[in-house]
Amino acid sequence: MFIPKEIEIIEVGPRDGLQNEPLPISTEDKKKLISQLAKAGFSRMETTSFVHPKWVPQMADCEEISSYCNELGITYIALTPNLKALERAIAAKAPQIAVFIGASNTFNKKNINKTTSESLDECVPMFERAKKEDIFIRAYISMAFKCPFQGDVSFDEVKYVCDRFVELGADEIDVGDTNGQADPKIVYERLARLRVLYPDTSFVGHFHDTEKMALANVVAAMQAGITKFDSSVGGLGGCPYSPGATGNLSTEDLLNMVSRMGIKTEVDYNELTKITPFAKSLSSKV
Repeated sequence: MFIPKEIEIIEVGPRDGLQNEPLPISTEDKKKLISQLAKAGFSRMETTSFVHPKWVPQMADCEEISSYCNELGITYIALTPNLKALERAIAAKAPQIAVFIGASNTFNKKNINKTTSESLDECVPMFERAKKEDIFIRAYISMAFKCPFQGDVSFDEVKYVCDRFVELGADEIDVGDTNGQADPKIVYERLARLRVLYPDTSFVGHFHDTEKMALANVVAAMQAGITKFDSSVGGLGGCPYSPGATGNLSTEDLLNMVSRMGIKTEVDYNELTKITPFAKSLSSKV
């Protein structure tokens, strides 16, 4: 078994964990959560999204959250679904941005009413603009294993998106099990093939725990050489466009497992467990 000496855990709770909550969460509570997570040792967090509040009301305070993150001096990632959102993120001085595209064409059309190819074409001016501002670009491949609408997602579909992201110059590519239907076998095989095809690309694993296989999928991904993983404090979150998908991989569970395996992280487990009750109190789904 390959056991890396160290991995990076990217905390996505403040954005991915809270964005779909039906009841409003105060900006002050979000700031409190981000501050506590920063004190626990996270070097990077996904904290907000510059999406129109009509579609994601929970992220309407993105400018204020970004300003707070800048005051804290933390490295944070902001989701920017289009060029207008990117311009807002640039104005807010966000150091890193993220874009999402579904490997499943069916999912992409149901999600944003565009084909995968059309979404990739829209990324061209966004990548050019972000690079001009020297902003780090995280590119998500959503539904990289299975899709609730079309079923199996082929490797070629994933490769098609990955090819374009690499050509455009993504700084890292996040491979998402968006509906939590992947298993360790397909995770290992798919990520191992991607790493062979793109040896100079930095990949991240993003797993949901719908069928309680997220931790097993992390171990499989590590066997393929992946050393960066997204997780959410308290296991908060889920994809609103994926029927039946539950929360993200719990940061506590991930940290507990890798610590037992002797894998180093920057995060203090004891401090993290103190945060969990507050994080869960923000969700109506826990």
